[in-house]
Amino acid sequence: MRKKIDNDVILSSALRIFARYGYRKTTLEDIAGELGMTAAGIYAYAESKRELYEQTVAFAMLRWQARVKAAVAQKKMATEKITVLCDSALHYLAEDREFSLLLKSDPSIFPMFPTVDPYEEINTASVEMIAEILSLGDRTGEFRKLDTKTVSEVIFSIYKGFVIHAYVQDEIEFIEKNLPQTLDLILRGIEKK
Repeated sequence: MRKKIDNDVILSSALRIFARYGYRKTTLEDIAGELGMTAAGIYAYAESKRELYEQTVAFAMLRWQARVKAAVAQKKMATEKITVLCDSALHYLAEDREFSLLLKSDPSIFPMFPTVDPYEEINTASVEMIAEILSLGDRTGEFRKLDTKTVSEVIFSIYKGFVIHAYVQDEIEFIEKNLPQTLDLILRGIEKK
């Protein structure tokens, strides 16, 4: 009897194949072949190609989110945390080439204006991470009193715009050109004091 393969190994292999061929062209046989198993063996992990794809995208998004959380946790001040959050989240995709390729081939993974978001739970956790930093800044006096829910959603929308420009539309220079001024705008606003 064959030993069950670790779920992370399955999802990493699936990510590699989905990134290479895209969702439509990828077959379960492609993924199974990468793992040295039969396509029927894949059904022990997912009921369909769509389910495996969604698990794979969620796996990649959670890995991305964990990296950002770790970077944020190393900072103490709210201004440092929000800066490192934006910087690490945007530059992560330059390192995770497979996920950035998958995102480019399927921009619906990260829609700007979703009516239905299959990754809503993960995206909500990202918005909550921003809200926690804003609340910290309020408590420490670094930030003025804000509607943290609304402002965190606005910041997340700005962030999604950066991801789409840089990785879906393949304009990576957009980050370097616009992130410093955007962070300045977020942290200092436009009103002359």
